Amino acid sequence: MLFARDAPICVSLVLFFRCKNNMNNLVLSLAPKFTKLQTLVLRQDKPQLEDNAVETIANYCHDLQDLDLSKSFKLSDLSLYALAHGFPNLTKLNISGCTAFSDVSLEYLTEFCRKLKILNLCGCVNGATDRALQAIGRNCSQLQSLNLGWCENVSDVGVMSLANGCPDLRTLDLCGCVCITDDSVIALANRCPRLRSLCLYYCRNITDRAMYSLVHNRVKNKPAMWESLKGRYDEEGLKSLNISQCTAITPLAVQALCDSFPALHTCSGRHSLVMSGCSNLTSVHCACAVQAHQTASSITYSAH
Repeated sequence: MLFARDAPICVSLVLFFRCKNNMNNLVLSLAPKFTKLQTLVLRQDKPQLEDNAVETIANYCHDLQDLDLSKSFKLSDLSLYALAHGFPNLTKLNISGCTAFSDVSLEYLTEFCRKLKILNLCGCVNGATDRALQAIGRNCSQLQSLNLGWCENVSDVGVMSLANGCPDLRTLDLCGCVCITDDSVIALANRCPRLRSLCLYYCRNITDRAMYSLVHNRVKNKPAMWESLKGRYDEEGLKSLNISQCTAITPLAVQALCDSFPALHTCSGRHSLVMSGCSNLTSVHCACAVQAHQTASSITYSAH
């Protein structure tokens, strides 16, 4: 199925193909006709897209700002080099699952696409390395959202460079980044005051030290934030945290974190603090969960 509006002036194009061999040829034929394109989503049940199609897009669609190439397993570094030269205004890029990209090509991309705000590198095990993150920190200061899920080559060196260079970072997924330690979280707590969502699933080197660094910076920044937000303090700070399988963290540290960030909830239907696989954290509860329990207990007591 092809979705487009007013082809000559189309700014958004989404291609969903379940055919066997048509995606690449279709892109080759359509790209020259959609020169004003700003958003392009290419999704495939089976990998069909090849480097020559991406190179064609880069040659014709210089206004592109949002590009989704997720699960394009056939693409090589040639595609990233083409993107670097073709899309100077790119703000959103999804190359999740593109395992063939190297960190050298990703570094090269960041030198040209400096307006990136949203970047999905989930599963880019060869591309998402410390070298790539250092390049992102140097070149992409406007970055707000980064997905590094299951990028096992990422370590504290990369995350610390990211934190230092991207102060506006708001969403970071480090799921399965098994090499990172507390130092990564401490750097994020110190350098990224707008961080709202952090996923540390299966980061088993994370300990109480990381949790207390988040609490400490919350407390340290409270007077300034309170003044600038004029009473909206509780709306800021972490709103989503996943520490599932982080078995080294203790209840005392997580409770302190929960108490410091009112938007983190453990109560039913509002699980923004996710602790799956941490059986030692069952005693941790958000304020509204405690209040609900007290209310229920009070009703039960009154009934007797």
